[in-house]
Amino acid sequence: MVDEETLDGNAIGGLMMAVFGTDMTTAVATCGSCGAVRQVAELPVYMPGLGIVVRCRSCESVLMVFTGVRQVTCVDLMGLSSLS
Repeated sequence: MVDEETLDGNAIGGLMMAVFGTDMTTAVATCGSCGAVRQVAELPVYMPGLGIVVRCRSCESVLMVFTGVRQVTCVDLMGLSSLS
């Protein structure tokens, strides 16, 4: 599912810095579906317009979703078993 419109995790480095208060591109994400382990910078990122979707490179499960509501960034990390 990776194509020329797919970005990598570095594209959301600034957003993650604003949300988590530290550089998260080198953080290690573990997929809750297949258990694949990768740095955030290596994950495929999709920015379709209404939000940002981060998927697992191995099984394509949704790991993270970022949306903005009334100048508040909402974060869903339900697809991750860990982020460290």
